[in-house]
Amino acid sequence: MVTLTDIERESYKNSPIHRLDPRVKLLFTLAIIIYVVSLPRIHEKNMIRLLAVETYLLLLVLVAGLDLRYFFLRILAILPFGLGIALFQPFLRPSFIENFTPYPLDLLFGLSITYEGLAFGSSLIAKFLVCITAIVFLSSTTRMREMVSAADRLGIPREFTLLLSMMVHYLFLFWSVLKRIKIAQETRLFNIWNRKVPRKWVLKQVGHSISAIFVRSYEQGEKTYISMLCRGYGSGHDKTYYRAKIRVQDILFLLLSTGSIIYIHIFV
Repeated sequence: MVTLTDIERESYKNSPIHRLDPRVKLLFTLAIIIYVVSLPRIHEKNMIRLLAVETYLLLLVLVAGLDLRYFFLRILAILPFGLGIALFQPFLRPSFIENFTPYPLDLLFGLSITYEGLAFGSSLIAKFLVCITAIVFLSSTTRMREMVSAADRLGIPREFTLLLSMMVHYLFLFWSVLKRIKIAQETRLFNIWNRKVPRKWVLKQVGHSISAIFVRSYEQGEKTYISMLCRGYGSGHDKTYYRAKIRVQDILFLLLSTGSIIYIHIFV
């Protein structure tokens, strides 16, 4: 099981990728996502280009010295969300496709598969995989607080970065609260997958756990806000930034990554 502590521990490693400026890594991730999303919905070179970008990201993962087990577990945890959408595409007929070529396969309930639907579904899941790989790579090589500060310095709206900084500050706290609730339930022999227990009762207990988390988060938020007001917090409050400057290696990384994407798009 991958915990928040394991994820944050990965970002404290020392490697050439970890030492890059957080703003550079954030811009790199955004560039990868924008490029992947901008690719045509259906194109004969889509899969090759996406495979090349994925390979480049995995090479950076090896250079960063990340724990591959944790890295791939995090990707597998998110992948079903995109996979569930992509699996339906072969059976659908999107409006942006004019002509469809039926796949010679008879299915139940009158369903039919098209070559165009298969191509679109494959391209969709490949794009999703590359995007989440880039995001997991960013979060595994950049500390959460540095990521929020980098977003603020890049011009992300102040209200958004303030909410993110508060979320990062208390994310580990509520995770530990959730673990304590889970341990307390296990000591009382509660098992959500126990088939001998009525589903209605199990759902009721899960609802109680969720409501307890909401109540504790509200109470903690109220206490925190009152404490901040007592310490002079207001609209003119300025956050403390790290004073690191963009270095030569940061510029070289951006140039290398940009050149790689351009090369993949033109020559692959």
